[in-house]
Amino acid sequence: MFRPLPAFIGLRYAGAQRRGEDSAGLVSFISGLSMVGLILGVALMIVVMSVMNGFDRELRERILGIMPHATIYNADPDIDWPALRDQLAADPEVLAAAEVWQVNALARSGPEVTPLLVQGINPETIVEVSNIGGFLDPEAFAELTDAAEPGVILGQGIADKLGVQKGEHISLIVPDSGADGGRRAARLAGFRVADIFHSGTALDQSLALLDWTQAQSLAGGTGGAGIQLRFGKMLEANWIMRRLLGELPAQNFYGSDWSSTHGNLYQAIQMSRNLVGLLVLLIIAIAAFNVVSTLVMVVIDKHSDIAILRTMGASTREILLTFVSQGALVGLVGALVGGALGVVGSLVVTDLVKGLESLFGIQFLKSDVYPVDYLPSQLQWPDVALVVGAGFLLSLLATLYPALQASRVQPAAALRNEQ
Repeated sequence: MFRPLPAFIGLRYAGAQRRGEDSAGLVSFISGLSMVGLILGVALMIVVMSVMNGFDRELRERILGIMPHATIYNADPDIDWPALRDQLAADPEVLAAAEVWQVNALARSGPEVTPLLVQGINPETIVEVSNIGGFLDPEAFAELTDAAEPGVILGQGIADKLGVQKGEHISLIVPDSGADGGRRAARLAGFRVADIFHSGTALDQSLALLDWTQAQSLAGGTGGAGIQLRFGKMLEANWIMRRLLGELPAQNFYGSDWSSTHGNLYQAIQMSRNLVGLLVLLIIAIAAFNVVSTLVMVVIDKHSDIAILRTMGASTREILLTFVSQGALVGLVGALVGGALGVVGSLVVTDLVKGLESLFGIQFLKSDVYPVDYLPSQLQWPDVALVVGAGFLLSLLATLYPALQASRVQPAAALRNEQ
């Protein structure tokens, strides 16, 4: 005979019910609902955690792949920026450094005007700090330095707002304080669109690139210059930047790191992941504890069977394990099937959402509102193991109360009620 006996009987109870009895059919229906709820809860939590992992990855690898981990500035026009770049790049915790000249400007094409952040770059060093080159044509940087017709590289969102394409012309306007009575003056320069990058991030809506000398001229030669830095330890960027500032001999250096520009986004992603994970975990818990109602009805339906087993010598422990086995089977199947569906969902959710956007002609995520304009997903197997294990464990805990009730059934009273 199959051993152990409690597991054998519990699996029989879970897999088959007596036909022709309304209570048996109801028990089977409730048991099926419990399993379906657990499957959906586990699958949903795996997909949600994968999406949160995807947003975290996009922040680290895509957004902060384009933007530096930190930037050190100084308003002194006499700073030797190439020498300072080499000095900072020699630090063992700095992976790369590049000079930059930043200025806030307005871009205009015909009647359309939009604000943007202009970065004047050195094409030879920017590729070491930023992966922006991966979104551009190989010749785009060379066109920035065209003496006859200097170029500008725009984000896709800026180009869409202005209604321009590659090869067309725009004007960049930088407001400035005039020296005569505080009146406002403005510097204006025309540029040809050398290329348009689409990173799928919020940077598409705000970033434009110029040659270093062009940005310096646009800014009037004052302020905005700095050194962009990339570190090996992104999460320690603020501490490393402060140490570097303390080691610089000149005064008036100041800096900012990614936590001041994108730190709120990073914290929001982590908080959303925790809150959504907690909510979905509660859904799994509700589905798991539906096993309680299933087993309570089974115990009521099987009173006479329990009594017979007791009269045949089954111990309290064996009766307890019989119903624990039944609930454990429901939890195991629900957790494993839900885990498999969750893995498949995590792998296809990005393409599925993209397909729905194409089918209905809408865009669920836009980079001017969200950090990226698509739904990212990154499956991590430790998360799968955690969710599947939690679902099974909650189901197992849910079996304890009805199993204890079954083990306390008195044979004489149960058989008397059957008469």
